Amino acid sequence: MKQFYQYLIFLLLLLSTVAVAADQATTKAGAAQRVQLSLDDLRTFTDVFNQIRANYIEEVDDHTLMNAAIRGMLSELDPHSSYMEADEYRQLDNDARGRYSGIGVEVDIRDQRINVVAVMDDGAASRAGVVVGDIITSINQKSVHGQNLSTAINGLRGDAGTKVQVTFQHANGEVSEYTLVRDYVRVASVFSRPVDGDYGYFQITHFTRQSAEELQEQIEYMKKNIGGPLQGIVLDLRDNPGGVLNPAVLIADGFLDQGLIVYTKGRSANQLEYTAHPGQWLPGTPIVVLVNRNTASASEVLAGALQDHGRALIIGERTFGKGSVQSVLSLRNGAGIRLTTSRYYTPSGRSIQAEGIHPDVEIPLVDIVEDSDPGKREADLDRHLDGEPKTNVVTLTSEVSAADDYAMYQALILLKGARLLSPANGNRADAG
Repeated sequence: MKQFYQYLIFLLLLLSTVAVAADQATTKAGAAQRVQLSLDDLRTFTDVFNQIRANYIEEVDDHTLMNAAIRGMLSELDPHSSYMEADEYRQLDNDARGRYSGIGVEVDIRDQRINVVAVMDDGAASRAGVVVGDIITSINQKSVHGQNLSTAINGLRGDAGTKVQVTFQHANGEVSEYTLVRDYVRVASVFSRPVDGDYGYFQITHFTRQSAEELQEQIEYMKKNIGGPLQGIVLDLRDNPGGVLNPAVLIADGFLDQGLIVYTKGRSANQLEYTAHPGQWLPGTPIVVLVNRNTASASEVLAGALQDHGRALIIGERTFGKGSVQSVLSLRNGAGIRLTTSRYYTPSGRSIQAEGIHPDVEIPLVDIVEDSDPGKREADLDRHLDGEPKTNVVTLTSEVSAADDYAMYQALILLKGARLLSPANGNRADAG
């Protein structure tokens, strides 16, 4: 039996043409040679495989061991290459589509209890009458008290069309058990609101295939509802981990008329290059982009393109620096691999990898402490002379509190300063 497994693993490796490539500067010209696995290397693999099967403290099936070997091979390359079994691979596609399969609730843990904090319209939970504030006590008749959040979420999610029994405790103490049919739930990636009258705030939490369409629709909706043109927008990419590249490129294109947006370089000859097309969503409208240390991947591509073209002012912290491209490759067993194949470069040729995007205006994390004793001014002194008030002084203020969101507050002040000093308004300054 042992010999059989040795030959089996050897045959699998041979049929799969498993090889490890290494670049070696073996000639003066630095030519790279491709080094294939030797028979001894394959024998070493089968020896380790069989030693684990025979001697590990607990029995592990061969399929699990093989998957572990594949995962290990990919994880040793870089932090972003990985193996995905069939269910993980399907979930990746759902993430890209901006959806998941579940009962349509958002949950959180409070006092070791799973609380419903949001209910999606037209989801299975909403149709059953679940409301915000309900507590999930069991999933498939198994108590969830004390479970961590990811375990509870995994219990609620599953393939579309499958059923799950969920018990809820309502605010009045009554308990209801529902058999809910999981279905796809759409997850929005863009959130917006008008601020200070005629300025727009747009937050992109991650990039799905619909993100560019969502942003364009919300820009058009806001333009119609504020009763005039937008005087400036804040594009918030803070804590955006990236996602699908194409919508980030489309958004950059929506704010540019021409020029390179991003390009990639790697070993393959089939590298990507994206350029902008004529026509903008908001021509001439000032843009400030908020970034922080968690702004990564596709969101860095967007910020870098707008920065290199001088189309937006980037403010905040230096970004994460995830500038590598992962190709998603399907396997014949329904699984897939995420493999790093190239690097991103901004229009000016900057590599994002490990360097990130440096903001034009750096705003580190700060805690705002309100001063309860601001001190005296001239007007507070006894017997001060009355002044002659100016009627043409513009004071830049915002409904956004600096204490609540300092970076956002600064972004709005910068936008208003740009508007004040624009040629349409004339350059002006007041001195005293």
